[in-house]
Amino acid sequence: MAKLIGIATHSSSKGPITTHERIHVSKESGLENDYQGARRRETQVTLLSKKRWDEVCRQLDADINWTERRANLLVDDMDFDESMIGQQIQVGSVLLEITCETDPCMRMEAIKPGLKEALTPNWYGGARCKVLREGEIELDDNVSLLKRF
Repeated sequence: MAKLIGIATHSSSKGPITTHERIHVSKESGLENDYQGARRRETQVTLLSKKRWDEVCRQLDADINWTERRANLLVDDMDFDESMIGQQIQVGSVLLEITCETDPCMRMEAIKPGLKEALTPNWYGGARCKVLREGEIELDDNVSLLKRF
């Protein structure tokens, strides 16, 4: 079973990243004090695969902290792809629905030349979600993809 191994927020588009051990997630604003949750209801929470992030860093021969990706949640042992759109994912007691891919932006190039391109194929940049059920999440919570009916 996958685990939640990182939680991060930022209060503005280019603002500093804050990491957390636990946080409240709401239907109205996504992760508490994160700027994008209240602005984009369908894409409130961003997920990143640790396995894919590590693969990209190896490909670029770079040691880049996952928070530079500016994703909210880092998940081990889970990949994301287009077939998952509409699928529900449970993080602790919180229920999310995957709505789309997190496209890498030009900011990634400022971090490391080639990073944007490396994150582009196969959803390596992660997934965006909307909140279906709110609650508290914390590091080491189980993360599971729910079966489709």
